Amino acid sequence: MICIIASAAATLANGPALATPAKETPWLPEAAAYRLTLHYGNLAPVPWEKIEKAWTEPYRGAAFREGAIDRISDDSTLNTEAMEAAIDAQDRQALFAAATRLIAGRIEEQLDRAIAAETSGAAQTAVLEAQELYRAFADHVTAADPEAAREIGMAWLELSSATGSSGVLGTGAAPRNTERMEAARRVISSFLAANYLPDSFGRRATLSAIPETVAASDRVVDLPATLPPGSDIFDQDPLPLLVLNFEEQGIDEKDLPLIAYGDMLFDSPEIFGDPARSNGIACSTCHNRSDINQRFFIPGVSHQPGAADVDGGFFNPMFNDRRADSLDIPSLRGLRFTGPYGRDGRFASLRDFSRNVIVNEFGGAEPTPFMLDALVAYMTEFDFLPNSMVTPEGALTEAAPEAAQRGEEIFNRPMAGLADRSCAGCHIPSANFLNRRAHDIGSASGAYDGSRAGAFDTPTLLGTAYTAPYFHDGSLPTLASVVDWFNDAKSLGLTEQERSDLTAYLETVGAADEPYEAFGERNTPFRLAFEELTTFASTLDTLLPARDAKHTRLLIDTVAADLSADAGTMANQSARPEIYRLANILFDVGEAVRDDDWAAAERHWASFKVEAEAIDERVY
Repeated sequence: MICIIASAAATLANGPALATPAKETPWLPEAAAYRLTLHYGNLAPVPWEKIEKAWTEPYRGAAFREGAIDRISDDSTLNTEAMEAAIDAQDRQALFAAATRLIAGRIEEQLDRAIAAETSGAAQTAVLEAQELYRAFADHVTAADPEAAREIGMAWLELSSATGSSGVLGTGAAPRNTERMEAARRVISSFLAANYLPDSFGRRATLSAIPETVAASDRVVDLPATLPPGSDIFDQDPLPLLVLNFEEQGIDEKDLPLIAYGDMLFDSPEIFGDPARSNGIACSTCHNRSDINQRFFIPGVSHQPGAADVDGGFFNPMFNDRRADSLDIPSLRGLRFTGPYGRDGRFASLRDFSRNVIVNEFGGAEPTPFMLDALVAYMTEFDFLPNSMVTPEGALTEAAPEAAQRGEEIFNRPMAGLADRSCAGCHIPSANFLNRRAHDIGSASGAYDGSRAGAFDTPTLLGTAYTAPYFHDGSLPTLASVVDWFNDAKSLGLTEQERSDLTAYLETVGAADEPYEAFGERNTPFRLAFEELTTFASTLDTLLPARDAKHTRLLIDTVAADLSADAGTMANQSARPEIYRLANILFDVGEAVRDDDWAAAERHWASFKVEAEAIDERVY
């Protein structure tokens, strides 16, 4: 007998992580609420109000308009009193046990309906709903007992087939077979009864409130580190344009192995710990193409899209500051000009800042000096978006609108509300519109009397037309609202026309000639990814002769897995098998390195380059 004790914050340490996340099937309200309960229950401090909302309201992006409790009330003979009482009492273990029994009971209800259904269609509908409810447990069962998971998987297939509908394989209708349905149902029900339903459940659980592991007989099994329902870590659309200093000078990244390796690390979940690693979260997940991923959202981690609490309990419990301080993700454009680093400028060195992100914020292993060198070398190539309306010295050109030119005068005008300084006193036009200092402008309240926690690094204004919302917490939706905030908070006394002109100036300074990547029939997202991944792989020309096993394996684990995953996005589907073959060749390079067979690794790498060149025109 196994005892399932689930946690969305647990670790899965097997296999390389993919930087290309897969679209997730929508969750049923009850299953979503259960998984959100596990997720929130493992945060410290526990956001009880979010747990309550998980059961009473649809999760973010839900396909259903009603919450889990309303759906249960409308469709079930079960009641939610024990679960709601546990929430009121803020008793995590009681909540976990009650919620687990509730979902297991809902599965049993749907199985009863399937058996009792008068038509094959009604039976199939009930089976599918039961299976969707079981999804709340499925990956945990697989982690705890793969054999039991396989048997249950077969039982679901048998149930679906025996209903007499066309079945999941679409092979045509078969006569309904209640006896087969009963037999398959017994496999599932006996498992639920043994592991989820008995009164002894709470006594079999370990003493910690919601443990992060599964106790399976005498084994302890780590659970998959899954993101909760409502999460979004996909690239934003349209995709921001990446401007790299060396590319603008006509230099091929393949001739810059340190930078190319840093580019790979920026896209690699492998440098982080779980749960970031297992879910394919890399630096580029948040800093999309050096900019801001305005889609990024994880419940309990983000207070709104485009924000994250990187020192909370989710990514690295050791680094948990126990403060709900989700911050707006900053742009990394022009990074070599924008130090010090961190929202409050606490890191003078980009190298120290990068190490803190890897080790402390995301729980990764200590990076090697080479890895930090490579990351810094790559990130310092990020440039601002070209803007023909602003000179390199920060002055407007004749191409700027008249309103913006009037606003430029206001921007440079000393004002009493700014202690007789101007906006340009902090956002210095000739210094990329920043002054490399932290200031407390009153946008955040102090945590205690005399606190200086409201001081934040002065942000650049370049490219800001595409980085809404604004301020450290993303509390202001537009540049116009930023102007209004300063006008009110600092008693600037600007007229409506002056506010409009100053907004036009900020929008002009923050604009760009080409802010987004331009895709076409052949210049596809896959083509972009393929060129990036083969560039990353080109560093093997340096790593293999150096017999650098550690950094070679890290590269292979990142690039081979992602190349295979990205193949599914190809427009030219006929070339997809060739991409899988390329990925397999890279895996062969990695296996040879693991076996310390460098000659074989060199042969496989030579084969990869020949194949990649041969299919280059077909990959789009």
